[in-house]
Amino acid sequence: MCGDRWLIVGLGNPGPAYAGNRHNAGFMVVSVLADRMGVRLKRDRSRAFAAQGRLGGHPVTLAEPMTFMNLSGRPVSALRTFYKVPIDQILVMHDELDLPFGSIRLKLGGGDNGHNGLRSVGSALGTKDYYRLRVGIGRPPGRMDPADFVLHNFAATERAELGEVLERSADAAEMLIVGGLAAAQNAFNT
Repeated sequence: MCGDRWLIVGLGNPGPAYAGNRHNAGFMVVSVLADRMGVRLKRDRSRAFAAQGRLGGHPVTLAEPMTFMNLSGRPVSALRTFYKVPIDQILVMHDELDLPFGSIRLKLGGGDNGHNGLRSVGSALGTKDYYRLRVGIGRPPGRMDPADFVLHNFAATERAELGEVLERSADAAEMLIVGGLAAAQNAFNT
């Protein structure tokens, strides 16, 4: 098992204008994992920033697609093909409106729930049966359009807790790789 490469992808939008947005929660978790692994993401021919390293004894490719969210699938599929990663060793991390801020959930497969990044990934991979780490960002206040909400930065009160949320998300990703889905869900699905 330790010889099989994992592909861990964080979804987000490229560029400094989007860096602190709720929609970039996946990118933020990848940054935490890259720091833990002692690697630096670099531009890859797959239209992603990527790095190779080890996590929990397993070879891992970390990636952040440099396409916009709704086109994330092509880089994910290209990385999967290049590194010959089986579908059941792909983890996609993303923001989730339907979870309260600070909660995380791991799952295998499922629908895209209106998330354009997941829709693109599922379409490019030809399956929805990959792992997902959902990072709760909560619902927009009042009548704010969810599409606008995800493109706003985290509020000051959220930013005070965000580091801990990202660390727990990285812990959950690592436990998935090392101990499997059931153990990771038992420990982290809040």
